[in-house]
Amino acid sequence: MPSTEEGKAGAWFARVSHEISAAWAISRKDMITYYIKPNIIVMGILFPFFMFLAFAIGKNAPPGTLIPGLIAITLLFSASSIEPVSIPIERRVKTFDRLLSAPISLHSLVFGESLSGFLYSLGIACFPLIVGIILFATPIEHVPVLVIAMALTAFCFATLGTLFAAYPTENVGEVMSMLNTVRLPLIFISGVFIPLSAMPQIGQDIALLSPLTYGNDMIAYAYTGTSLFSPLLDILVLVIFILIFQFAANRLYKRFNE
Repeated sequence: MPSTEEGKAGAWFARVSHEISAAWAISRKDMITYYIKPNIIVMGILFPFFMFLAFAIGKNAPPGTLIPGLIAITLLFSASSIEPVSIPIERRVKTFDRLLSAPISLHSLVFGESLSGFLYSLGIACFPLIVGIILFATPIEHVPVLVIAMALTAFCFATLGTLFAAYPTENVGEVMSMLNTVRLPLIFISGVFIPLSAMPQIGQDIALLSPLTYGNDMIAYAYTGTSLFSPLLDILVLVIFILIFQFAANRLYKRFNE
């Protein structure tokens, strides 16, 4: 009996190791191929920067205090910009069919695609973080909270990008158009530019449905020590959003590729 149990455990670990290796291979492929694509650079770096700059110019606030919001929207756009570009392109050149037919689970495919957006966004978000530290001496009161907030927010929106990329099209513009109908409203209802306390009640209620609300709240807490919600609640809600997006992405990829 012990040998049987050990055999099952060994098979399980081998399977998990195989799936993790497959997910990493998918992520590494995206890193090499798509990180420097012009449309990813525009949507992941330039677009959030200039949008934030346009709204920050009219504010009577020290530049350093705007860094948390800039990090939040950078994570939103950069994390969700990889998969909506890479997956339609790979459908067009038929390499995505090979991934679907590979001996790996859809969970590994979705996780691997999301991982590439996650790593990309963390790298991009380090730029406003470093600018805040070096140029504006912006203090960070809770560094571990900031690390957790950036990681969860990045993976949440990377999974959102993977979810939208499930739409069966070879046209990058179609996926981006659908995604932007969600991303742009999130900026204005999540407390990045307009504090939730200054919103009408209906706006505050809608903000509770946005994952960016909790990511931005947690990042702001890491910098200032104050937040609307408990950091533990922010973590819990972001994890729930990640699980929902991962589950929905798996179902859609299965449905559209049966």
